[in-house]
Amino acid sequence: MRFLRGPAAVVASALLVLGAAPAVPASAAAAAAPAAPRDRVDGWATASPSSLGLRPARLDALAAGARAADSTCYAVVRHGRLARDWNWGTARTTPREVFSITKSVTSALVGIAVRDGSLRLDDRVSRYVPQWRGTASETVTVRNLLSNDSGRFWSLDSDYGALVQARNRTRYAVGLPQQYPPGSAWAYNNAAIQVLEAVLRRATGTPVDRYAARRLFAPLAMRHTRMGRDASGRSTSVFFGLQTTCLDLARFGRLYLGRGAVDGRRILSRGWVRRSVGVSSTVHNAAYGLLWWLNRPGPLRGATDAVDAQGQPVAPMTGQLAPGAPASTYAALGLGGQVLLVDPRSGTVVVRLGRPDLSDRAAYGFADAARVVTEALR
Repeated sequence: MRFLRGPAAVVASALLVLGAAPAVPASAAAAAAPAAPRDRVDGWATASPSSLGLRPARLDALAAGARAADSTCYAVVRHGRLARDWNWGTARTTPREVFSITKSVTSALVGIAVRDGSLRLDDRVSRYVPQWRGTASETVTVRNLLSNDSGRFWSLDSDYGALVQARNRTRYAVGLPQQYPPGSAWAYNNAAIQVLEAVLRRATGTPVDRYAARRLFAPLAMRHTRMGRDASGRSTSVFFGLQTTCLDLARFGRLYLGRGAVDGRRILSRGWVRRSVGVSSTVHNAAYGLLWWLNRPGPLRGATDAVDAQGQPVAPMTGQLAPGAPASTYAALGLGGQVLLVDPRSGTVVVRLGRPDLSDRAAYGFADAARVVTEALR
């Protein structure tokens, strides 16, 4: 199963036209960057693939496959060391749009606020969004927004058109109606997730982009990463809009691989990491944690699957996103095959970024990145 199905072209076109900065296209004539020296690369300690238990020839073949899928960068980290990174047409340190990978970063920001005591997972959103008090949305929780089972209104036109075009995206998202009872239906709901911007801003008393820079990006040395605001300048976009690089995303992945701590510094609680990526967050979709995609077997839901009048899937499916890979593998995914994949069993992080595909075919996905785990490990 891919990240988007069916109307992917509509979705991609809306985001590209309406303000998302696309990745720089990979030139057909651009050669892969020379092999990185075996010391440090953009702050990463490096080691040879073979010394990290990776098959060099297979890794090169997987990188070649990523390049053929219009990738701009591809990186593999194991046991905290960079085995190799490849860059095509875009400099290693140039930030690029990663679309819905932003959601997983937003999940981490909520986790930091929970650890601080600024909010709780089961808080009602109406505590932070007074407009919902006395309405059908009054009992929606922060957990519902993170699990995508809030029951808030969703349509393709709203989520990938009006929301993206809105001058103030949070105001637009907050103003949508309740469609289903909370917890009763699953939808990959950009607008519902954008409401977390209001929750975080009011709970922490800090604009979300500044909170992210200070509490997450700086501690992880994600020096090439930033969150953006909408046209109003008042709301940080938390469902897409993150600008970052392959190696900065690998740092974010390493945080989760370390169960919320990096180099002895704790940023997230172990419990938050487990709830986010260790268990399915809803009975409706085994493949979803708290704004992360999981390889857990069970009922599967894609981002734009057709549903009936009760919000239930018209064509239910079961399985795994990457059959053959460990069930504990998880990923942050974005439109056009942007992938940050983490395999805790082998201590491996894989990142692929590339040009968004405007056709209905998905050029790269969870299962492609997982091939490092299933094919390149010794």
